[in-house]
Order: sequence, then structure tokens, then C-alpha cells
Amino acid sequence: MNRSTVTRLDLLIRSLGKTGLWVNVALGFAFLYLPIAILVVYSFNASRFNAVWSGFTLDWYRSLLGSIPAQTADLSTTGVWSALYNSLIVATISSAIATILGTAIALALERYKFPGYQLLESLLFLPMVIPEITLGISLLVFMTLIFRLVENLTGMRLSLGLPTVIIGHITFSISFVTIVVRARVADLDPRLEEAALDLGANEWRVFQRVTFPLIWPGIFSASLLAFTLSLDDFVVSFFTSGVGATTLPLFVYGMIKLSVTPAINAISTLMLLISLIMLLSSLKLGGTAGLE
Repeated sequence: MNRSTVTRLDLLIRSLGKTGLWVNVALGFAFLYLPIAILVVYSFNASRFNAVWSGFTLDWYRSLLGSIPAQTADLSTTGVWSALYNSLIVATISSAIATILGTAIALALERYKFPGYQLLESLLFLPMVIPEITLGISLLVFMTLIFRLVENLTGMRLSLGLPTVIIGHITFSISFVTIVVRARVADLDPRLEEAALDLGANEWRVFQRVTFPLIWPGIFSASLLAFTLSLDDFVVSFFTSGVGATTLPLFVYGMIKLSVTPAINAISTLMLLISLIMLLSSLKLGGTAGLE
């Protein structure tokens, strides 16, 4: 076999290798996103059965807005909006508290060394690496023990509800907020803060006038990420919710157990759209903050 034949064979093998890699990537993305695309398409299906396409309609979306009777679309509009209201309440409160606590932790970890530093840094990643079902069960067991302790000491009977869901969402959101904000704080030149201190400003004034304006894109990006994660969460909400604390993912799950209609697709599509908007906004702000 001469040199030219070997060269052509080598080029052919490289070409087949590149083609194989592209095919592998295409199949991977198709596996991930094709089911989502099908879900969105069938949210416009006129048939009550997802397996049969019988035409294009917006009735399932109109039912969510109350433009047509809920019975026509086989959907309880009141239940949807009540679940959405609960989800927004939980996401807003949990993301706000997680943002405040996560920002404080990020500043402490990046600017100071203190006893328990390594332990806190290790615990920070724990909610991110353990299975979510483990986190949900542990929160349920912990809250149950606390409720029993409070009842034994005071006679007051507590139960699961929106407050427990909010606590659960704060638990896993703090880690994400801390990591995002800490990355922004790490890029901040500490000499700017030192210069403000030398000019007579106290630590609170330095944070208010120097640190916060420079890291606020990272903080806002982290809050949007926490809001999105809370809005989409199912497992932790399932284990920490009680009567009257049904969030939108739990409501959709309940609908699936009864009947699978395009109404579920419509709700899921709207949730997907909101999540994408929040996530893209978070990434946009994070990228802008990194360029400043």
C-alpha cells in the first residue's frame, strides 16, 4: 500500500469519525428535545386524546384564560389558577430569602476565613449533589419531628402547607444562589473596597456604595435562577406540601393521573415558556456581569 493510498484512507477515517460525532450529537439533542417539541405541538391538538391529531385549536389555551367554559376543555380553570398562585407565592418568597442568605454566604466565603469555613463550603454543595428525592424525604422527616416536638411542648398542632414548601425550596435554592453570586464576588477587585475603607467609609457603606452596585447583576441573575428552579420543582414540593398547598407541578401531576389531555400539554408549554424566559434572562445578566 503506497503513501497516497494511506493518506486517502486516513482522510476517509477522519471524515467518518467527524460525521459519526455529529450524528451522535444530533441523536443526543433529539433524545432530549424531541419529546418537548412533541408536547408543545400537541398542546394545539383539537382532539381530547394526545395520541390522535385531529386539527389545530387554541381552545386549551383559551380555557386557561377563562375564554371558554372549563367543561368544554375538560379543565378546571379555577384549580389551575389557584395552583399557579401558590407556585408564584412560593417561588417569590423562597427566591427572595434564598437570594439574601445566599449573597451573605457568598460574601462571607469569599472575603473571610473563619472556624468551620471548610465545613460550610462542603455543606453548600450538598443539596446540589444528593438526589432530590433524598432531600425531599429528609425535609419531610425533619419537619415531622419538629411538629411533634412543638406539639409536645406547647400543645400547638402544626401541619404541612405553603410555609413548609417555602422552607424546602429555600433549602435547595441557597446553594445555587451562593455559587452564582460567589463567582461574581471572586471577579471583584478587593482593592476597590479597601480604597473605600481608607477614605473613611464603614463596612455597610462600602457594601452599599461599592460592592452591591458591582455584583448586583450576579445577584439578580441568581434570584431569577432560584425563582425558575422553585417554579418548576416537583419532588421537594410533593414531600413538603399539605392540604391547600398544591403548586402547579403537583396540579399537573394530579391531572395526569386522571386523564392525559392536551390541557396538560398547554399548561406544560406555558410553564416551559416562563422557565425559558427566566433562564435566558438569568444567563444574559450573568454573561453581562462577566463582561463588566
